[in-house]
Amino acid sequence: MNYQSRICRVVRETPPSGIRKYFDLLSDDVISFGVGEPDFPTPERIRRPALDALATGRIPYSSNSGDPRLRALLLDYMRERFDLHYDGIDNLLITVGASQALDLAFRALIDPGDEVIFHEPSYVAYLPDIEFAGGVAVRIPTQAKDGFRVTADALRAAITPKTKAVLLAFPTNPTGGIMERHHLEPLAEIIKEKDLLVISDEIYAELVYDGRKHCSIASLPGMAERTIVINGFSKAFSMTGWRLGYAAGPEELIAAMRKVHQLTMLCAPTPAQIAGIFALESGMETDWEDVRAMHAAYAERRRVMMEGFDALGCPSFEPLGAFYLFPDIRKSGMKSEEFCDELLARHKVVCVPGTAFGETGEGFVRCCYATSLDDIREGLRRIGAFFAELETVAP
Repeated sequence: MNYQSRICRVVRETPPSGIRKYFDLLSDDVISFGVGEPDFPTPERIRRPALDALATGRIPYSSNSGDPRLRALLLDYMRERFDLHYDGIDNLLITVGASQALDLAFRALIDPGDEVIFHEPSYVAYLPDIEFAGGVAVRIPTQAKDGFRVTADALRAAITPKTKAVLLAFPTNPTGGIMERHHLEPLAEIIKEKDLLVISDEIYAELVYDGRKHCSIASLPGMAERTIVINGFSKAFSMTGWRLGYAAGPEELIAAMRKVHQLTMLCAPTPAQIAGIFALESGMETDWEDVRAMHAAYAERRRVMMEGFDALGCPSFEPLGAFYLFPDIRKSGMKSEEFCDELLARHKVVCVPGTAFGETGEGFVRCCYATSLDDIREGLRRIGAFFAELETVAP
């Protein structure tokens, strides 16, 4: 049987994730700057209540929308941390990670042929997720000279009569770019003028550096009513494998997402929701002690990695958010994927090619600094040895 002919076109033509290729090659002797995952354990005071619940042997479904207590805590959390105000828990949907929240938003909003604008370099799933939902993905390239931000001129130029939504993801994976309030305001005016929706992926909202604070576009006047905010527990609370995310937005849009959710996933894992409750409760009680400690560690690692690549002659945009560096490796004379393949083969260091995040990523690699300082220093030493080899064989 010709199975390829039975697979739908969009899935057949979508390449595998450019990140997972390198994740699958990890071994004990490899230094990984690859997968964007905190290296800290989930704090014990978050794990313990979930373990206690598991010990009872009774783990039922939650409601489709998620545990009401968790949603109520999230209302307080978003108001306190990001100045986001919602009427009640019906404005919130608990999902299986932020990734499912994104998928639900696209499937609930997009009709075949609708255009969704997004910016590159960007997380690898955005373009295929839009296409899986039947939409047309419209790219806006961003550049280091603009802080990898979306400009008002670029947004306006990308809008057509078929545009339904704009996807924003700040802080950005892979560049670490952020948009502050004064950057978002002109975009918001265009979005309101054109009567568009916004899907705002804010999974790295707790990771903003140098005294800055994350600003959600939904906090701007007139934007909460047209924005779905996507977030989760993976990055801020080191809970990647728990798969706990959420979407917040207008009640009618959240209800549409819930309809897809209840017929495909039913609910997020109950133990993860219990852990999420205690992540928020303990965070409020301790003034976010765990979150602040991890943030401080990432800030120090960011400095060491930036200085290391600068010393190697690989300049990089200073990331103001998330936990990635996006250094320029064009001095190697190699394309991004070739560079990463050779670096792994010769010196056992994993970086992700910039092209995994869109065509505009050519000439760059993504390096995640959510790893120990010892590994960062050793990885930089190995990359330096790799460049030394390239200089030796250069004509």
